[in-house]
Amino acid sequence: MSEDGCYNSRQKKSIRGGTRLQIVNVYKNFFKNNMFMKMLLIFSMISIVTIITLSYIIFLSVSDSTIRRELAIQKAAMEHVDRYMHQQYESVQNMVRDMHQNEALSANVTYLMNHSYAEYVQHMTNGYYANRDDYSAEVLNHFQNIINRNSDIHQLMLYSAEKQDLLTFNQYKPFRKLNTNAARSYIPDVMAMETPNISAPNYWIRKAVNLWDPELYAIRVPINNTQTLRNIGQFLIFFDSKGIGNALDNYERNLKGDIVVLSAKGTVLFDSSAKYYGKKYPYVEAADSLFDQTDMDAMKKNQNLYINRFVSADQGYVVIGTVPVKEMAESYAGIRNTIISISLISLLFAVLVPAFFIINFAKRTRRIIRFTQKVKYGNLSARIDDAREDELGQISHSFNEMLDELNLYIERVYKAEIRQKETELVALQARINPHFLYNTLEVIRMRAISQGARDVGEMIYSLSVLFKSLVQQKPNYTLKDEMEACRLYLELFRIRYKDIFIYTIQIDSIYYGHPVVKLSLQPIIENYVVHGIRTERSDNRLSITVVEAGGALQIEVRDNGKGIDPSRLTEIQEELERPEESGQMFGLRSVHSRLRYLYGPQFGITIVSTLEEGTMIRVRYPTHSEGKGV
Repeated sequence: MSEDGCYNSRQKKSIRGGTRLQIVNVYKNFFKNNMFMKMLLIFSMISIVTIITLSYIIFLSVSDSTIRRELAIQKAAMEHVDRYMHQQYESVQNMVRDMHQNEALSANVTYLMNHSYAEYVQHMTNGYYANRDDYSAEVLNHFQNIINRNSDIHQLMLYSAEKQDLLTFNQYKPFRKLNTNAARSYIPDVMAMETPNISAPNYWIRKAVNLWDPELYAIRVPINNTQTLRNIGQFLIFFDSKGIGNALDNYERNLKGDIVVLSAKGTVLFDSSAKYYGKKYPYVEAADSLFDQTDMDAMKKNQNLYINRFVSADQGYVVIGTVPVKEMAESYAGIRNTIISISLISLLFAVLVPAFFIINFAKRTRRIIRFTQKVKYGNLSARIDDAREDELGQISHSFNEMLDELNLYIERVYKAEIRQKETELVALQARINPHFLYNTLEVIRMRAISQGARDVGEMIYSLSVLFKSLVQQKPNYTLKDEMEACRLYLELFRIRYKDIFIYTIQIDSIYYGHPVVKLSLQPIIENYVVHGIRTERSDNRLSITVVEAGGALQIEVRDNGKGIDPSRLTEIQEELERPEESGQMFGLRSVHSRLRYLYGPQFGITIVSTLEEGTMIRVRYPTHSEGKGV
């Protein structure tokens, strides 16, 4: 494979992968964790499937009704054609009946059929002088009158069985008498055969009279002798097929498709579309497969047509009505479009109206969720503003009532427990102060013994300021106050160990006003002075740094002192986490306990120490303190 082919293949795979990823993301963002979107999607799918199914069923019902109505109209037109054909056949029989009832006319017809035209004229002349008033018996005039009265007659013929002559009459050519014996044609055989009353014109007769117009059909009635009832010939008329079309004028506006009349042999006698005269009708097999009824499924499958079939067994012809499926579809196209329009409008309402209500419920639900999140983070004064009385409204009201009860409980129980904790903190502080004073005075005493009284004044001054800050009661004790107390305390030891000890304090002024617990750093510094400083070294150093990290305010106290043995460090950490006080490590435990009481278990102190290298104690305060300095 070429490089271009590989590149295109990779590009297609990349596009498919990107498409799948987009689908997955859409599913996760809008459907996986969204109950209301799932409800809307499921309800929309059910509505769409239901409406489409009902619309399709209605369309099938309406279209089937329309098809049956159109086919019923066509069948009524076919029955009208059948009645017209019967009327034509009855009219021919009436012609023969009238001829038999008129004895003189019957005798003249018989004479004309069995004699030459000259003999007939002589016969009529003799009869004229015998009875001058009898004109109705004249054969030529009689038949000419018949042709004039019925414009559908194209050719009227008499066949003499005895003479095998064919007498023809029409309005365009004069009377002719043709010799059609067996030596000249097959007409005697044709006339002797039993044939349907209504059929297509015979080929030999067409040839004899030189009449090849395909739009003709023939009606034949035998002529018998009134005395002996012996057959003496045939009475044959060729009718113009256009007369059948005239019978359909009343149906022209509403009629769909075409109507065809076929002879028993399948010859087209009439075609409303005028396409199949002189040709074989292409749907004869489909028509033969039907009885005198409509079979829609078979017709659509075989010929893409709807077909009606009407059989006239007595006269020997078949009336067939055909309608193309496409043409029939046009009759219900308007109804189909109406159903589609109504279905689309229904789908629109079925999706948008529930979507409006579901989106409204989703908004109210999200409002409740946001409210619960506020309560989760401690805002117990929040309330859900929803005055409705439905299920979501009842949930909102119940939640508001629960918060009211919770606030009452907090007032009665939780605040009482806080007061108890504050009392315990005061007791802890009361225990800290004497311990601190003892150690401070001991430092001053040691300084006075070792060096005399040169620095006593400065140290007593720092101590007095420190005592003042400790004794003074302030409503808000801040980090600046605590740092000042630490500085004064460290300053005492800097004077004491001025050649071997230094300290640094790093704090940004933005943290000065942060509220802290009183004496939360001094015990840690005192712990270093008592246990960590190494007097044999001249580089003792302690640093205090204030930083903000991990969502908390951290104060790190670092020294380069003796450090803590790992086993001892483990004991200290276990002591800090012990729920009951054992009396050991009073300073560190008191700081840790107070911070946890006030701010929670994620606050307090942590200790990291390496033996002979130093110790780092980290004190964690909340960034936005929920307690107050005490």
